[in-house]
Amino acid sequence: MRFLQKLTLVTFLCVLLSSCTSVPDGVKPITGFNLNKYLGQWYELARYDHSFEEGLSRVTATYSMRDDDGVKVINRGYSEDAGEWEEAEGTAYFVDEPTTAHLKVSFFGPFYASYIVMKLDKENYQYALVTGPDREYLWLLARTKTLPDATIAELMTFAENAGYDTDKLIWVDQNTAL
Repeated sequence: MRFLQKLTLVTFLCVLLSSCTSVPDGVKPITGFNLNKYLGQWYELARYDHSFEEGLSRVTATYSMRDDDGVKVINRGYSEDAGEWEEAEGTAYFVDEPTTAHLKVSFFGPFYASYIVMKLDKENYQYALVTGPDREYLWLLARTKTLPDATIAELMTFAENAGYDTDKLIWVDQNTAL
């Protein structure tokens, strides 16, 4: 009986952990993805509210290659309340082939979550809409601190059509003076 209990527990944990790298229904990761063009610094223009970014402004995400073919992720933001920068370093790896923009990212040891680029300026890699394993996560990233209104409107329509509530987005202040 103990063996069956252990097997059930291991199976449950595998299902739980694998669901964290799932893709929300109806969302398709970008194909034809070029990681080398995606590397570098991105500004977080908008996001859904989460405790790990609460109160942060001037948020950036910087991606670079690791020696093990993974991606080094550095998320950085300024906390007005604390009067200091906060930074988190993580690692990311492709879930499938490296031309599909579906990665698993971890900031906490062996626990991974999906990082899915669902909309991308595939020509110049100047903006991206990113989601997680479900519709509780949404980020609008750009290479610049602002985007044209028409581009933002197009991205918001895309997100809404994919089932995201864009009214929940927090628009990040990228211009706070220190």
